[in-house]
Amino acid sequence: MSEQYIAELENCLGYLFKKKELLIEALTHRSFSHENPAKTGVYNERLEFLGDSVLGFVMVEYLFLSKNQFTESVMAKTKSYLVKESVLSEIASSISLGKYLRLGKGEEATGGRTKSSLLADAVEAVLGAVYLDGGYKKAKELILRLFKEKIDTILSSGEFHDFKTELQEKTQLLFNTIPEYRMIKQEGVEHKKIFTVEVDIAGKKFGIGYGKSKK
Repeated sequence: MSEQYIAELENCLGYLFKKKELLIEALTHRSFSHENPAKTGVYNERLEFLGDSVLGFVMVEYLFLSKNQFTESVMAKTKSYLVKESVLSEIASSISLGKYLRLGKGEEATGGRTKSSLLADAVEAVLGAVYLDGGYKKAKELILRLFKEKIDTILSSGEFHDFKTELQEKTQLLFNTIPEYRMIKQEGVEHKKIFTVEVDIAGKKFGIGYGKSKK
């Protein structure tokens, strides 16, 4: 990998590696290593595993220390959402990470540079590399720089919420029961139906909802 490519990516990351070989390892897919054993004997899966743990810890720490005092349930769901492949690949695309991956010929031919799974894995590997090279503080700075906007957007929009699960958790805690849903009306043509559903808790009506799905 050329020094120019390394410098470009470091600029995108806002982090200058002391050990460039860590960044190169983070960008090396298993397919490249297998096809070029003389050039490298390592690939990014170990760093990916490490980066996944560092990312998860930083996410939870950020949410835990937030002035909003999020519940364990909200923190767990937010973390789970943010480490999804689709979110990680979106972060990777924002810094053009696919451009810098070292792939085998077969993976290259099948569009590996734009595969969500490869991009997601590479992001975590890069985070693991930063952690080893610069320590927790530098890794945290990079993670929050890359993810903070996404975190804040998700928390404000409730995009990650599974409201039925949350309601069930709360009713079990407060009433030792689960909510019961009853469809009381459906109207509209077959492919554009509107459903009206009532939710009962412990035999009492707690609310009514409307929507295009019974869920």
